[in-house]
Amino acid sequence: MAFDYKKEYKEFYMPKNKPSIIKVPKMNYIAVRGKGNPNEEDGQYKKSIGLLYAIAFTIKMSYKGEHKIDGYFQYVVPPLEGLWHQEGMKDTIDYNNKETLEFISLIRLPDFVTEKDFLWAKEEATKKKKQDFSKVEFFSYDEGVCVQCMHIGSYDEEPKTIELMNQFLEEEGYVLDITKKRYHHEIYLSDPRRVEKSRLKTVIRHPVKKK
Repeated sequence: MAFDYKKEYKEFYMPKNKPSIIKVPKMNYIAVRGKGNPNEEDGQYKKSIGLLYAIAFTIKMSYKGEHKIDGYFQYVVPPLEGLWHQEGMKDTIDYNNKETLEFISLIRLPDFVTEKDFLWAKEEATKKKKQDFSKVEFFSYDEGVCVQCMHIGSYDEEPKTIELMNQFLEEEGYVLDITKKRYHHEIYLSDPRRVEKSRLKTVIRHPVKKK
């Protein structure tokens, strides 16, 4: 059976719908940076997703070709994630001003994938799909201590969950530590094209530090 990161690392992908503190280790990702409203039909965000999955599946299916990755094992491609930032951002993003959003779209890489393997996949996808993958990068993120919570419902209703997270931080003696290098982080466990808004599952994660 293929290794499933969501099932094997439930502490990172399947938190309860009440806030908790977690320490997240350094992980490597396929990443695409961009700006703008994520709902824009032909916008940078939606284009970034196509680029990510093309590389992710090139790596996943590499065992069928000539490029052999040391330590490779069968796995399920991890879920789509996003790091979000806005100029002047303090505790959360301004959901009424999505045009000013900056993002890094992500898909986690298995630990056995090196930067050299990633570059091979980028070249392979460019050749096979005849697309420009120059925006795709190998991205390492050492997230550290965070507060996280499962949010169930529309993305626009996330502030309710974030309010709970902020109350929890106050009680536990932590403060938010969102900076230009530590981000508002979302992990998308549902496909919004197939799941109604009220049932969408999204992990929300914020960097924190002790008061």
